Amino acid sequence: MSGPELGRYRARFAEGLGDVARAQALRFRRFRAGGGDGRDGDGYDARARHVLVEETATGRLVCCFRVTPFADGSGIGGSYSAQFYELGRLARYPGRMLEMGRFCVEAGETDPAVLRVAWGALGDYVAAEGVELLFGCSSFAGTEAEAFADAFALLRDRHLAPRRWLPRIKAPSVFRFARALRLRKPDLTAAMRVMPPLLRSYLAMGGWVSDHAVIDRDLGTLHVFTGLEIKAVPPARLRLLRAPAAMQA
Repeated sequence: MSGPELGRYRARFAEGLGDVARAQALRFRRFRAGGGDGRDGDGYDARARHVLVEETATGRLVCCFRVTPFADGSGIGGSYSAQFYELGRLARYPGRMLEMGRFCVEAGETDPAVLRVAWGALGDYVAAEGVELLFGCSSFAGTEAEAFADAFALLRDRHLAPRRWLPRIKAPSVFRFARALRLRKPDLTAAMRVMPPLLRSYLAMGGWVSDHAVIDRDLGTLHVFTGLEIKAVPPARLRLLRAPAAMQA
């Protein structure tokens, strides 16, 4: 990847084990309770390509994520997400798929250019590889569902997956928000206040989610399966999946 750049930041693929270790260290600080020194690694890292967003001048890592391609839905059972969701319906998906995961931004980084560069890098890859479905797990920081009730009610009202692709329950501990909150009218302001930035970006492009959230006590999160069919992205939103240089227009 000849990474997209915007402002002080650029994106590129990891070029070796040292780069992957840097990404794992950032993930550890952001995903593991208490932060500190260490690495967040798993068996899926070796199968993925890792994207780093760095300060151009210093090389300081400010954001990372990993992507794993699938030729079609037949291999989705081997994805990271399939540990938590029964994805048999998506196994019939005929087009190229890409799982994005472990997305995180360094603590204290608030420059919106970071997220734009990350999306630009992802968009470049999606276009180059002919990806038709982007998917992954979108995480809320915390395991108490009530703190995110308005966000879950909004997801139930407006953003549930089409029935033909809807994931079924697999994880032992879940919050079935589509059922539990069926009578709750979401407060839109409160919902968007707690909606994770990555999930907001998916939804803005027409993304959809599972009807339940997995309670992941290992990472201290609640997460929903998230999908985005590229052909369904409204033309006005395509700029979110373009390189940052194009998004400046």
